[in-house]
Amino acid sequence: MDLLLLLTYTAICIAIFKIFKVPLNKWTVPTAALGGVILIGALVLVMNYNHPYSNMAREFFVTTPIVPAVGGIVKSVDIDANVVVEKGTVLFRIDPKPYESIVRQKQALLAGTKDGVRELEQAVAAARARVVETTANRDRTQGVFRRYEAIFDRGAISANELETRRQAYLADEAALERASADFERAQITFESGIDGENPDVARLQAELEKARYDLERTVVRAPTSGYVSQLLLRPGMMAVSLPLRPVMTFVHDEKAPMVAAFRQNSALRLKVGYEAEIVYPSIPGRVFYGKVISVLPNMAEGQLQTSGNLIGTEVFQRIGRVAVVIEITSDMSEYNLPAGSRAQVAVYSDHWRHIAVMRKILLRMSSWQNYLYLDH
Repeated sequence: MDLLLLLTYTAICIAIFKIFKVPLNKWTVPTAALGGVILIGALVLVMNYNHPYSNMAREFFVTTPIVPAVGGIVKSVDIDANVVVEKGTVLFRIDPKPYESIVRQKQALLAGTKDGVRELEQAVAAARARVVETTANRDRTQGVFRRYEAIFDRGAISANELETRRQAYLADEAALERASADFERAQITFESGIDGENPDVARLQAELEKARYDLERTVVRAPTSGYVSQLLLRPGMMAVSLPLRPVMTFVHDEKAPMVAAFRQNSALRLKVGYEAEIVYPSIPGRVFYGKVISVLPNMAEGQLQTSGNLIGTEVFQRIGRVAVVIEITSDMSEYNLPAGSRAQVAVYSDHWRHIAVMRKILLRMSSWQNYLYLDH
């Protein structure tokens, strides 16, 4: 573009010199040359500031590393690579036999513990009946002792008979206290735990739920609608539940945003709603249209996190660029662009709009240049 402007300006100067017969001397020629430098330089600077351009643009897509919640031998892989599946579709299955065995084991232990709880319930019932029985005996001997005590004052019975009745009453009172203590102890053993549930039953119930959960996790399903690219998992391989060892990468089936990184010099000319044009190296000679939908409020170069290190001067040496999200409004359905394709983006602000034609010409020239490349 600079060369085109220079050639155009040179042609205009030659025409002016020829038509108006301007003499070529040390004043006219340097003036024309200096004027061209100033004019073209001013146009380029105004264009760069008001209609920013970036060759650092790319379509980004979100992926999820698939890490199974449980480990085991892969039994089957139920999908094909690069085929879109719906949410909940089975991706692969892990051999469930070890986890089925754990479930059966926990079910057996829980059943045995519940039988023990029923025995405790029967023990509580027996202790309650013992309390009722000893209470009746204590009441009977207490009544007899009170009657003997009443007639003792009239001399109807001897002191030995009264003492015998008193000892029988005290024995039944002690037996009632023992029976009450046994009943309370049996009741505490039976009702102790979480929300009145037996602690052993509660523990085994929780272990059984965990075992069932692990068994369900042997079937790994798609988190959302999407596909798996570069599927390398095969039956017989070992899948482990380690975050650093995902077995596949799941690509979410959603519209990939175009993000461009612009110089900070043009930050005031990057606003939501401004028009944008995009060219792809993979689609030479074509220009696509879009608009700015978001200007990210942060740059990674200014990020600080709590650590044991002090901030050094290297933090200030990182310049960083303004990230802008572009929505492509042109129809891209006929182009089979791989996700993550690189692009060049120009944004046209509301300032000096008549200068935007220079940027448009430059962008189209750059798009045509994508036809020219050498691979050896």
